[in-house]
Amino acid sequence: MPRIHTYYPTDLQELSPRILWAFLTAALFTAFFYNLHGVPLFDLDEGAFSEATRDMLARGDFIATYLYGEPRYDKPILIYWLQALSVSAFGLNELALRLPSALAATGWMLLTFAFARRVCDRHTALAAAIIGATSLGVIIIGKAAIADAALHLFIVGAMFAIYLHFKEGGVRWVYLAFLCMGLGFLTKGPVAVVIPLAVSLIFYGLKGQWRSWLRAAFNPLGIMLFLLIVLPWYLAITWREGPGFLMGFFLEHNLGRFQAPMHGHAGPFYFYLPVLLVALLPYTTVLIRTLWEVRESFREDLHGYLLTWFLFVLVLFSAAGTKLPHYIFYGITPLFILMALHLDRVRGRFWLFLPPALLFAGLLALPHLVDRIKPHLDDPFILALLTDHHVHFGPLWHGFFVIALVACLFFMLDRRIQRTYRLFLIGLTLNVGVAGLLLPAVAGVQQSPIRDAGLAARDLPETVVMWRLNTPSFSIYANRGVERRMPEPGEVAVTREDALDRLAHLPHEVLHARNGVILVRILEAP
Repeated sequence: MPRIHTYYPTDLQELSPRILWAFLTAALFTAFFYNLHGVPLFDLDEGAFSEATRDMLARGDFIATYLYGEPRYDKPILIYWLQALSVSAFGLNELALRLPSALAATGWMLLTFAFARRVCDRHTALAAAIIGATSLGVIIIGKAAIADAALHLFIVGAMFAIYLHFKEGGVRWVYLAFLCMGLGFLTKGPVAVVIPLAVSLIFYGLKGQWRSWLRAAFNPLGIMLFLLIVLPWYLAITWREGPGFLMGFFLEHNLGRFQAPMHGHAGPFYFYLPVLLVALLPYTTVLIRTLWEVRESFREDLHGYLLTWFLFVLVLFSAAGTKLPHYIFYGITPLFILMALHLDRVRGRFWLFLPPALLFAGLLALPHLVDRIKPHLDDPFILALLTDHHVHFGPLWHGFFVIALVACLFFMLDRRIQRTYRLFLIGLTLNVGVAGLLLPAVAGVQQSPIRDAGLAARDLPETVVMWRLNTPSFSIYANRGVERRMPEPGEVAVTREDALDRLAHLPHEVLHARNGVILVRILEAP
């Protein structure tokens, strides 16, 4: 049997830096900027953040945020300021609202590269950033108009600075850590401080350097820098809102989420294990191999620090009452570096490309699975949303994912193209498929009726209210604030079509209807 020649190097350190840079550039663009404007905002989270920003600009109040006319105490202010700045520059649209997150996610990946370049080498650093920018979970969260991408940027900045202080000394790293924790605290609150301080305390303790940790953690200038960043707004909002903000933000939305499930977001202790396997597609096999092997190198400083970081986040949020998939992302960045360090140790082409092959096969079958599930659904609103779902899964969908699946199967057999290049090509394919097909299709089913209703309500002279819906993105497209309550005569309501029977006792007329979402005018009594 003739020998198959390998045209490219097989070791990560021998790969072309130029090709890896090309992969990283393409990954950053396709993950965070491609089709940024082409997908309607998703409810609930994107809609809530975006509407609070729109309302902030409309009221000219840059201290407090409101949603549906009520104070919104869920998150601190920084992401709203960044979105407001972007909207002021580019207008009220999906691109402007998502741009701060896309830039923050790009910074997150570049910071990962810079850190890994300093503590490892250029090839490992490039591989770590590419893995991060082509992982399924990061693709989705990195461009969403929410606070998480910015928070990740600041958390990893603090965590990297802490490790560099441990290895190199120098007070500048301490100041950088406090700077990042301050910005993170202004983005999403205590989690931006708890993770860096707790992980560093554990790590320094394991290394027997308690005194060094105490000197850094209680550095007076560092603490002053942190307070200079966070105190002005926290004092201003507390002065404005009184104990309501303190109770709502710190007790309900932070401590309360840890103690008990909020909004039904419960889960078993192992909730985040399957989340990780999916979030790190197409690198699931690399992840499993890495976690199996990294035990042997825990005593090495870098491996120990990265593993402590990941395990602390995993245990902390596994024990929390409220479980949401994106919480584990606070500890996902160290996995990018660990996976890059262990990339060459993964053996077996079949197992390497099996997870992305299964993903592409599942996406290819998705429209047909929906057809199978629909007869078993009994929620009239969901059935209405799915009325014309096939419109969003056309020939391009099937053609793209057939090609992606065939590519995975081909890469299982082919040895001519270097394995890491093949894996990164699959990652780029996933980026394009998610941004160009999956997100538009899901939004087309779930969000397009809300968007169209908002556009239809934009020029209505009446007061518009929302009833039996919780879709704040409606206000973005209507460019007007709404309250959530029962409509009164002379008002217009956006609601579910299946709720119309509850208005039968009131004279009304339907102004707009699409896939279960309607605009209805409540007429004055004759």
